[in-house]
Amino acid sequence: MVFGLLCLSYFNALLFFTIASPVELQPEVRFTASSERSRWLSWAWGTESTVSVVDRSPVVSFPSRPAAFGAEINDPILGYVIPLSSFTVPCSANGSGNALPSNKGCPDLCINGTSQPTETWIALVQRGKCEFVKKVREAQRLGARAVVVGGEDPDVSGFPDTLVNMYSPEDSSDIQISATYIKFSDYMQLYTLISQSNTTHSGLRTLSLLITAEYSAWEWYSPIITFIIILLLPSALTFITLLIHRIRAARAAQRDRAPEDIVRNLPWRVWTGNGWEKHEGGEEIPPTPKAASVVNLEGALSSKDSSSPEEASAPPLEEATAPQLEEDASTSLPVIPPENQPWFESQLECAICLSEFAKGDKVRVLPCHHIFHLREVDEWLIQRKKLCPVCKADVTQPHSEPSQSPLVDQTAQSHILLPTPAVNATERTPLLSNDPPNDPEAH
Repeated sequence: MVFGLLCLSYFNALLFFTIASPVELQPEVRFTASSERSRWLSWAWGTESTVSVVDRSPVVSFPSRPAAFGAEINDPILGYVIPLSSFTVPCSANGSGNALPSNKGCPDLCINGTSQPTETWIALVQRGKCEFVKKVREAQRLGARAVVVGGEDPDVSGFPDTLVNMYSPEDSSDIQISATYIKFSDYMQLYTLISQSNTTHSGLRTLSLLITAEYSAWEWYSPIITFIIILLLPSALTFITLLIHRIRAARAAQRDRAPEDIVRNLPWRVWTGNGWEKHEGGEEIPPTPKAASVVNLEGALSSKDSSSPEEASAPPLEEATAPQLEEDASTSLPVIPPENQPWFESQLECAICLSEFAKGDKVRVLPCHHIFHLREVDEWLIQRKKLCPVCKADVTQPHSEPSQSPLVDQTAQSHILLPTPAVNATERTPLLSNDPPNDPEAH
């Protein structure tokens, strides 16, 4: 069961890692070791950024995702946003006529006209026709402080209108500016705001744009967090499974043991040498007498021989003490003589320790009438099993006595079934004869 849970947890973790990762790989993207450091930083920390138009009230903001190459957006970047198509044209243009200028930003671009931004400005380009790194490199050559890349039209490209991670398939160590990606819908809205703006910079329509980044170490799509989940989830499931197993085993063992109050309320007895001294359950059990008292009695017996003649006429200490103890016990608690004891009270040894009962031993009487040493059977019932060690009867349940006919006494049955042996019987005497043994007709 544990192995099955481990396999299932690994499969779920791998499935979660596959579905939850939002990295969108483009056909032209190839992973290389040149941009491994910046890609790892962006992927590990799950960075997100915001592109805001600050000269509008209220402020218009667009979510964006920084590129995995170039400079990191550690501090906010403020500047004039200008589309590259507003002052550049492709150097290899073949006379496109009246077609709208392309804002793809792919090299090589040439300055168109006399207007060119001079202060801190941010380039706005659109995805397509070339890699992201080439667009950013060309904007850096033209003097841009940062680059905002917008998505392509989903109806034309077939790509979903979502944020993607921009990677570099080639060496990007020469790129010193930052870049971030926005969706196509946000790009069109920003492009429209620029074309309708009354703010100009070097004769070009523009807006004041602020780029800020938020580095969150606990984003749900972070691969590091996903990797940690893959490692910890099977261990957590295994720990929970073992904990549940231990709890169930402890409860099962508790059900197999007898409650302490029930065991303490069972009757107990003391063997006095001549009979059993009965005690009810729940009484305080006195401690077992020490062996020193026995030694003193033996010492008294040994000193009897060396006593004076006058002392010799006195009764021995043991003879004087034993009847007195028996008399005191008989006056305090009832003692059953051996000849009047039932069958279950005539046991001579404990079935747990296999030792014969000695004078002063305390025994516990179970509902099934089996007797054992008190401490041994109490430990067995409370710590191990609630069953009698001999007949496996449950001590927490009432014991049913076998039904006997009130008309026939057990002693009488024994006399009927086992006749008295005949006197002067020979081998010709019938075994079950009811005739008198001395009847001459029986021979």
